[in-house]
Amino acid sequence: MSKPVDVGSLRVGGYMLADGEPCRIVGITKSKPGKHGSAKARIVAIGVFDGVKRSLVKPIDSNAEVPMINKRTGQVFSVSPTGIQIMDLETYEYLDAPFPEEADLKAKLTVGAEIEYWQILGRLKIVRAK
Repeated sequence: MSKPVDVGSLRVGGYMLADGEPCRIVGITKSKPGKHGSAKARIVAIGVFDGVKRSLVKPIDSNAEVPMINKRTGQVFSVSPTGIQIMDLETYEYLDAPFPEEADLKAKLTVGAEIEYWQILGRLKIVRAK
């Protein structure tokens, strides 16, 4: 799920959808309007799930999609070779998540460990271990 916002209101450190992928904004440069055109924003963003750097140029008065990020806490229920099964600590439902890319975070994921995970557009990402 996402919501539309003006490109001019995006800030560094925020999130947006670029090429259908949720991304964290790492840089924004804005140009002044020219004689025959409107002001433009050059946005540099890094994908949350794939880590790919994306660059977009959009008019400041156009719309951009911002993903709704559901930040939740859970507990590692089981670890398998294909991924991790998480139990949400509020709803007690079980979710399957892939292994995180970071090696130090992956080492902390043992059965019974509390974690913080994000749900973005129906996908899961384990952010940190508590």
